[in-house]
Amino acid sequence: MFNDISFAYSWVLYLLAFLPLMLFWYFKKNKKASPDVTYSSLNVFKGLKPSFRQRIIHLPAILRTLAVGLLIVALARPQSFSTGENIYTEGIDVAMLLDISGSMLAEDFKPNRLEAAKAVIDEFIAGRTTDKIGLVIFARESFTQCPLTIDYTVLRGLLKDIESGVLEDGTAIGTAIANGVNRLKDSKAKSKVLILLTDGVNNSGEIDPVTAAQIAQSFGIRIYTVGVGTKGEAPYPFQTPFGKRYQMVPVEIDEDILTQVASITEGQYFRATSNEKLKEIYAEIDKLEKTRVEVTSYRHAKELFYNWALAGLILLMLEIVLSKTYLRRLP
Repeated sequence: MFNDISFAYSWVLYLLAFLPLMLFWYFKKNKKASPDVTYSSLNVFKGLKPSFRQRIIHLPAILRTLAVGLLIVALARPQSFSTGENIYTEGIDVAMLLDISGSMLAEDFKPNRLEAAKAVIDEFIAGRTTDKIGLVIFARESFTQCPLTIDYTVLRGLLKDIESGVLEDGTAIGTAIANGVNRLKDSKAKSKVLILLTDGVNNSGEIDPVTAAQIAQSFGIRIYTVGVGTKGEAPYPFQTPFGKRYQMVPVEIDEDILTQVASITEGQYFRATSNEKLKEIYAEIDKLEKTRVEVTSYRHAKELFYNWALAGLILLMLEIVLSKTYLRRLP
């Protein structure tokens, strides 16, 4: 009965200890008040059953005791509380731009640049909770693999399916940025972010990266750029009639352009030269672009004494009515 109920004046409940004393006093007083009548023999009363009125003769006293108990509980002011939290989030919309050109198959990362990047991006997505994330892939052209979504299961599934070679080879960084801007420009999020990962130099597309960055800046979009590749040369696999062969190819990343793109939009440029460094970079971006969450706790009290007081008064009125009418006792 009293689960999840607290009392504003719990000390009042100690008065319940007087209820047994009330009953004791009643029965003691009633015994003294009963007149003594002397009979020569009680045989005449044998076989007589007590009437209904006699059976409930003590009901008013019981009702009075219960009424007092209920009123004591009401005076203790029982309450129930509902608690909860209002959570306010400042959403972040993120568009991931992933280079899938042929050079991303170089194996200076394990197993190669593309698979290493996919693994780190997948981990980044798994660490988000309320942010909308989209995925854009690019080579000579740019393609939206997944629009902005909070369905991370679908997003991670589409990320897993990405392979190099589905788009014509090349590196259209400016076009990729423009595609990402198009995904984010109508967003109402507090923060809009592009994360561009590439291992090459812009050599395709109709929009140069700087112009695309200026467009992003006009929409309040911040760009983080990540250059992927070791310093110098990297092993690149070639298919030959005799199977897979490796050739060392130069690593060409236009760091000046990537730095400029990030600077225009108040973002940052990072250089990843290993799997571990790539993980560190995305972990840092994750910290820089964390959703702001404000939690406001609340606790509402609901007063419950009304029902207790009403029940006590009803029993008290019933006791008075019975005592003055049907169960009235004559001296």
